[in-house]
This record gives sequence, C-alpha cells and structure tokens, in this order.
Amino acid sequence: MFAQNSLNTARTFASTFAPRRLSLLVAATLFGACANAAAVDDSAFESDIDTQTAITATKQLGATGASQSTQEATVAQQTKLFMDCAQVQTDAARLACFDKITRDGEVPSYTANKQPLDLAETLKTTFSGNPQVVLVDSSDSSDKAGEDSAQMLATVQPINTNKDDQKILQSVGVSQSDIEKYTPLSQAYDLDKNSERGTWSARPHRPMYLLPLFYSINPNRNPSTPNQEEVPYTDDEMNNTELKLQVSLKTKVAEDLFGTNADMWFGYTQQSHWQVYNAENSRPFRATDYEPEIFVTQPVSANLPFGGRLRMLGAGASHHSNGQSDPLSRSWNRLYLMGGAEWGKFAVIPRVWTRIKTENGSDADDNPDIEDYMGYGDVTFMYDLPDRHSVSGTVRYNPKTEKGGMQLDYVYPLSDNINGYVQLFHGYGESIIDYNHKNTAVGMGIVLNDWKGF
Repeated sequence: MFAQNSLNTARTFASTFAPRRLSLLVAATLFGACANAAAVDDSAFESDIDTQTAITATKQLGATGASQSTQEATVAQQTKLFMDCAQVQTDAARLACFDKITRDGEVPSYTANKQPLDLAETLKTTFSGNPQVVLVDSSDSSDKAGEDSAQMLATVQPINTNKDDQKILQSVGVSQSDIEKYTPLSQAYDLDKNSERGTWSARPHRPMYLLPLFYSINPNRNPSTPNQEEVPYTDDEMNNTELKLQVSLKTKVAEDLFGTNADMWFGYTQQSHWQVYNAENSRPFRATDYEPEIFVTQPVSANLPFGGRLRMLGAGASHHSNGQSDPLSRSWNRLYLMGGAEWGKFAVIPRVWTRIKTENGSDADDNPDIEDYMGYGDVTFMYDLPDRHSVSGTVRYNPKTEKGGMQLDYVYPLSDNINGYVQLFHGYGESIIDYNHKNTAVGMGIVLNDWKGF
C-alpha cells in the first residue's frame, strides 16, 4: 500500500511540474525514496510503475525531436537505472549514482565542481624554483572517469559497498571522484562544490545535541589550577547526573579565495552542563564553555598510503573560555593547522595547535599548565555506516605528560529530523573547568541529523 501511494505521488509530482523542465534528479530521488521506504526489490517496483505515465512525463520535460520508440527505450533504461541506484546502501554513493544518470554528461552551473589544489604539482614547481599554484584539471578528471570507476572498485571501495552495489556503480560509470563530492567531509567544508546556501548562512559545525542523561563517574568537586585557589563542592551541591547540551554553528564568510578556491569560515560552539536534577540547589548551570573561531579551508588533491586521499588543508584561530570570574575563570587562545583525509568510509581531521598567551605582567594566567593536559593537537575521525548510522570521535594526547582525553560518539536515526546520540568520554578536559581533572562520563540523548561527525 505504501509503495503504491508513494508511486502515485511521484507520478502526480512529475506530471504537475514537468512543463517547468524540472530536473530528472527530483524524479530519481522520489523513486529512490519509494524504493527504500517500501523495502522491496526491483521486480516489485517494475510491476507498480506505470510506464506510459513515465513516458508522458519525460516528453513534457523536453525530450523533443526523438521518436516515440527511442523515448520509450530511454525511459525504460533510466527507470531501471533509477531503481538500481535506489538499492545502493551508502548515502554518498547513492547520491553520486543518481547525479550521474540524470545529468547526462552536462553539469549544471550550480553544481559545477571546484578545482582543488594539486598539492604534488604545486610543491614540485616550488622546489624547482618556479613556484606556481597548480589546480587539478577538471577536464582531465572527466576523461579519466571510466578508468577511475574501474580502479575505485579494485582499490578504494565506496563506503560499505557490497558486490551488488559495486556492480551497479560500475555499470552507471560512477567513479571515486563522483562519490567524493557527497562524502561527509566534502559536504561539511564545500570541498568539491559550493553549497547553494552561499555565504553568511548558518550551517552545522560540531554536533548540536541534547543529552538529558549525562553521568560522570568522578565529577570535579574541587576545581583549581596552579594560579587559582580550590573551590570545594559537596556531593549535594554537585550531582553525578546532569544534563549536557551543545550548540555549534558555522557560516561561510567568503568563498573561492586566493585564486585557489579556498573558503573562510566563522564558527561558534557553546557547551553547557546543567545540574537540572539538583532541585535543592535551584538547578544551577555547573559549567558553560564558549568557543568562537575563524578558519580557512583549502581543497587539495593528493594520494596517501593505503588508497587514501588528502582532501583539505586549513588554518585557524580560536578562543576558548568559560566566562567565569576568579577563582573559576579558565581561558586560552590557539592558532592551529589542520588537514582532512579519507580512506573510503573512514575520514580523519588532524589538528596541531600552539597557544597564544595574551596575559601581561599584571594578569596571571588562569591555567598555565593547560597544554600538559589538553596537548598540542587532536584527531577527529568518523566511520560512516549505512542507513544514517555513524561512529566518530576525538582523541587528544600529550606524550610528554602522558595525559589526554578521548570522546566517542555513536549516531543512529530516530526520525527524519532527529538522530539518537550516545557519547562516551574518558580523560582530561571534558570541559575547560575540568581541563586538569580526569573523569569518565557517558551520556544519551538526541542530535540533529545533518551532523555527520565533523
């Protein structure tokens, strides 16, 4: 029943908007959604689809000048390809498959690919004494699409593809570069094409979540630093169980800079720990962290060992503080360098940073030893799973002091707009007030579905 109703809706949509020459990609997406929602095989769909309706819609979309027999053959072929692409399990590979069969060799202007920096060639010209900015030639990439498609299946396989998926992608001619346009890393930082949202529009940055249950095994009831006196709390004043929430957004300030397709971003993250179950003490906010930052991302292309690809380089500056007065004040400023790389379904963003000290002789550093615990960088990673599931995390470590922290995140779908979220933390620096306190904590709640781990 659901399949039939969905197909009727798709037919009505196509018939209504066909005179406006709506892209076949919409029809492909509708058919793909129907296929996934109904959870049936191709034969079931073929028995339900009214071929004549599809032919009529295709004619109205502008397939003029062709004979009816040719139109019927084209419609039948595209319908089969739509159904085949709908069976691909991975989001990035499925979107690339739809895009490939609907654009018919023509890339619309609003999805025109960016040309990433060819890192190897740029370095080669620099070391040869004739420094030049060398971008990847998009025409060369198109010429090699067939070769890339075959190599993709033999080397860097798309995320979680099985043999059936590989056969579909190969038959459509989907290359690894096609899939990379839809990976979480590419979409998070517009590495392959600029988002239609443009500049100065709010977009997800770090996870936006609400954890009604966040339990700390060893909460920090005696926060202090070498320059700030200890502030003691009793068990009644600070419960082990609290609510944790985070709001994190970024916006693109400028795009396609420096003649290299670089982008500039502004991000803001606010994380709070709320003692909402502590009614005896008026449910206070225990800690709130504020972290504005500005950074630049540069799309690049370079091969890495084991079939990996370097996709991005970047640099930025951040301020991190808790907005408290002494003796609870904590803050630090950093400059950082970062990169972004992918190995099929596994992606990483490593960062290295240096602290900028802004204190003068009259102002004592709130936390002079913060790097001993927070280290000199971190690595964020994500493993993308089928059906909107993902595992991600962040690791920090200072080899000199053997101190650091690790956070693991598991995301799973609950509805179209909300995902379930499980967070596990162990180590130092769960919040900046706890930068020198070791704790293990676990939380459960929800996260917005357009966050994919970065």
